[in-house]
Amino acid sequence: MADVAKLAGVSHQTVSRVLNGAPHVKPDTRDRVLAAIRELDYRPNSAARALVTRRSQALGVVSFDSTLYGPASMLDGIERAARSAGYFVTVTSLRSLDGRSVQEAVDRLRDQGVEGVVVIAPQTSSVSAVARLSSSVPLVAVGSGDQARVPMVSVGNRYGAGEATGHLIDLGHRTVHHLAGPVNWRESQDREEGWRLTLQAAGCPVPEVERGDWSARSGYQAGLRIARLHEVTAVFCANDHMALGLLRALHEAGRAVPDEISVIGFDDIPEAAYFTPPLTTVRQDFGELGRRALELLVAELEGGARSAPTQLEISPELVLRRSAGPAVRR
Repeated sequence: MADVAKLAGVSHQTVSRVLNGAPHVKPDTRDRVLAAIRELDYRPNSAARALVTRRSQALGVVSFDSTLYGPASMLDGIERAARSAGYFVTVTSLRSLDGRSVQEAVDRLRDQGVEGVVVIAPQTSSVSAVARLSSSVPLVAVGSGDQARVPMVSVGNRYGAGEATGHLIDLGHRTVHHLAGPVNWRESQDREEGWRLTLQAAGCPVPEVERGDWSARSGYQAGLRIARLHEVTAVFCANDHMALGLLRALHEAGRAVPDEISVIGFDDIPEAAYFTPPLTTVRQDFGELGRRALELLVAELEGGARSAPTQLEISPELVLRRSAGPAVRR
């Protein structure tokens, strides 16, 4: 820093003010300091700064299977929001979100000096794990439900499933079948509940659930079974990848979509608009989920005292395309 000050012709304190974004520094002085920093390739010592300020400006994220579209998009939203707020992020991805694994991951992040942790907790086991966490740093959960007992951000899965199911009922379908996700995922449970409650409220029969594992392959396998059921006229899928597999199976079986069977997905992945036919689906903004979770965590950090748990639910949006149409009366 002394070398930067000498090259720029300013004091050590002025360099410090520029680095910390302090006001009341003349624009030409700031420009000289920044030019000297670039020329000397100066990098502030974050460890030394943390000793002085007692702030590491580091946040941790505990995630599960970041290869899936949802968690990967959430991570991107968290990292973007962190950079904007002046923080950097350390990510720990776990194969299992049981209580011990999550606690160990949070402890490792604390050992690295993070100031707070976001836990992406989509499974029922991870909900219980978050509820039992012991931590001296603030925690925020994403997608874990109200049992987590920490500040939490989630998508309105019941609402989105209800919108999709209600749309198919409004199109004249006597009932709507459901291709659900894994039974141990909170999103799957909530979407199934939203589908079921909407059918019951409309006085429609509630068919037996088909179940997949979020993959297109499981959607295809379920689709082979569904294609043989000629009474089926509408299917709500718990995610778009399973809907893709279902569409393939229906095509191979000669069941026209939407003329014979209407299909709606959930997520609005980037490829959904390019399925054959383009997929009607429920759009959830994963990036917004990540941003709101990060904002909750930063607000708690900047506020000083730990606040009462805050529950934020982001409403999804039904996106109409060509895979859902009026029921054909037989």
